[in-house]
Amino acid sequence: MTRCYLILFLFMVSGCIHIDLFPGGGKLQEAIISGEGKDKVLLIDISGMLTTGKASGILEEPSLPARIKEELTKAEEDEHVKAIILRINTPGGSVTASDLVYHELKVFKKKRAVPIIAAIMDLGTSGGYYIATVADHILAHPSTITGSIGVIMVTMNAEGLLEKVGVQPAAIVSGPKKSMGSPFRPMDDEERAIFQGTIDHLFEQFLSVVKEGRPGLSMEQIRTVADGRIFTADIAKSKGLVDSIGYLDEAIDLAKNEANLEQATVVTYTRGRGTQQNIYSRFDPPQIGPIGFPQVDSHSLFNVLTGGTPQMLYMWMP
Repeated sequence: MTRCYLILFLFMVSGCIHIDLFPGGGKLQEAIISGEGKDKVLLIDISGMLTTGKASGILEEPSLPARIKEELTKAEEDEHVKAIILRINTPGGSVTASDLVYHELKVFKKKRAVPIIAAIMDLGTSGGYYIATVADHILAHPSTITGSIGVIMVTMNAEGLLEKVGVQPAAIVSGPKKSMGSPFRPMDDEERAIFQGTIDHLFEQFLSVVKEGRPGLSMEQIRTVADGRIFTADIAKSKGLVDSIGYLDEAIDLAKNEANLEQATVVTYTRGRGTQQNIYSRFDPPQIGPIGFPQVDSHSLFNVLTGGTPQMLYMWMP
């Protein structure tokens, strides 16, 4: 038996046998989903929380903006990619992550004049809708929830908790506003006004993106629907926020029609191997939950003292 293991090991070392223990790593590979022909419709997945952080797990996964840029670069170099579908399923996320993905799609559109179709699945709210506005056509699934146009700042006040556990934080600052938003004390009116000014600025940026992507809507109409509320697919269509209601296969047909293709191969990019791809593969559910405030116990008190940094989000947080 030992001799058999030794022979197997020698084969692996020599390269005769390759066992991929981590099939999610490596360069992007094209996976065929359906269809035929040399022309391609590329399906790009934008799911889960929009963040600039790397995906957690055993494998070294790039951040969402890095992955989107990588996929768009590969598509840009492939002359057979004639249309793109953005499969969106997200409640939104950080302002910067939302804007980076939007920016990379805008840059791609300047380099390649191919139609982009946004197909919103369960959720396309806030930052998810922000990204969708870059598309030439927005299709919502019949059960889609979208909208939530606006900005939210998340912070916390742990002053009372720290008093209960006998901790008295102290901060030495260069100016009275240096510690604004600190979890160690209440926010005063002037600090709240400063934060509100920042939020208002980011909100106007959001409105300008919607206006550019939905030229048929006046700014007055956009402001009417941009109070943070969510919409079902039919109401979103009646408000002019989406163009049509349908299923993902209808988005594929629409992409082919917009690209003047009678037939096309639908493809996606993946780092995995050995799985049969279809239009619902890699369909991550949108995650809506706590923003990640630290838990308070005897092992994590330091996290409480350092984890209350305010966050600016294009995100629906019910």
